[in-house]
Amino acid sequence: MVCFPPCKINLGLNILNKRPDGYHNLETCFFSLPWTDILEIIPSDILTFSSSGNAIPGKTEENLCLRAYALLKKDFDLPPVKIHLHKIIPTGAGLGGGSSDAAYTLRLLNTIFKLNISNQNLMAYAASLGSDCAFFIQDKSMLGSGRGEILTEIEVNLKGKFLVLVKPDVHVSTAEAYANVKPNQPEFSLQHVLTTYALQDWKNVVKNDFEESVFEKYPEIKHIKENMYSLGAIYSSMSGSGSSVFGIFDSPLEVDKDFADLTNWSGVLG
Repeated sequence: MVCFPPCKINLGLNILNKRPDGYHNLETCFFSLPWTDILEIIPSDILTFSSSGNAIPGKTEENLCLRAYALLKKDFDLPPVKIHLHKIIPTGAGLGGGSSDAAYTLRLLNTIFKLNISNQNLMAYAASLGSDCAFFIQDKSMLGSGRGEILTEIEVNLKGKFLVLVKPDVHVSTAEAYANVKPNQPEFSLQHVLTTYALQDWKNVVKNDFEESVFEKYPEIKHIKENMYSLGAIYSSMSGSGSSVFGIFDSPLEVDKDFADLTNWSGVLG
């Protein structure tokens, strides 16, 4: 069985404070995009994992897809499977590609073997694999709090807008981004801002707290955001801890012309 794990962008990302456990409390809005990997899982005599496409950092045995399988294997009598992942979503880009692959492995195993795990329980499994994994269990925009694993539905309507996503040849590690971020309490909650302010006003009120330190170290990422606005973006932001940047436009533009040397995706939002 084949599925297509999507990536996500963050519409705003406020780092509120550092927790006693070393993590940070945050608030963000996860919004999925149809830029996807391709994941196939089929029954097999032995458990195997293979990949193609973009290189995946880390040891194969530590891949999140295998970790997701092992997590369910503890509680269910899962037979061996063959997992193949064709990697398209860039890594180190703040797009949650690895988290999406893990969540969709849980979803696919639940479907293939008729495990009848509820979405709520699947989200609990996913949250143990990574802070933003749980978001990918349901196909909805979500407001994330806590480490990002506490999710509540939020209505964000970008239908008909043209979105451009650009990833420079820069890898920003999550640990590096968190080490340099400056927590602060915003005047208004992100939920209030996203549901009260018009898209045209987001430029002044919807922030990503990682941008300040990441832009300082990687000015080429800042330049992409500035370029988005020069091309007419209504709103532009770095996604997550970087390094990708997205811009929301009223109408299409020639992406290959404006960002020809950079990895990019674009499309009209449904």
